[in-house]
Amino acid sequence: QVQLVESGGGLVQPGGSLRLSCAASGKIASISVMGWYRQTPGKQRELVAVESSSGNADYADFVKGRFTISRDNAKNTVYLQMDGLKLDDTAVYYCNVFEPFSGRNYWGQGTQVTVSS
Repeated sequence: QVQLVESGGGLVQPGGSLRLSCAASGKIASISVMGWYRQTPGKQRELVAVESSSGNADYADFVKGRFTISRDNAKNTVYLQMDGLKLDDTAVYYCNVFEPFSGRNYWGQGTQVTVSS
């Protein structure tokens, strides 16, 4: 069974930076998509950034140019470097792993990111 453990959330001032990490334990398929989603109270969870095992990345328009996703396939870890943080980036950030051939979908427990002055 795959478990995802996130770290790196916290409180930061507008314009600041944070780096989220998500380590997956257990065996992940060689073809997978790892990524980050976020959710605020009363709103649906939304995609932030994802990266395939082949290195193709996709970003939500609202983070393009500010956030960078990367993954280390050998360590089953995905990162999210968040720069130029804005008040609207405040949310719980969730790590996700999707295996397209099996249809398996895994979620982390979430990590709080708060941007406040």
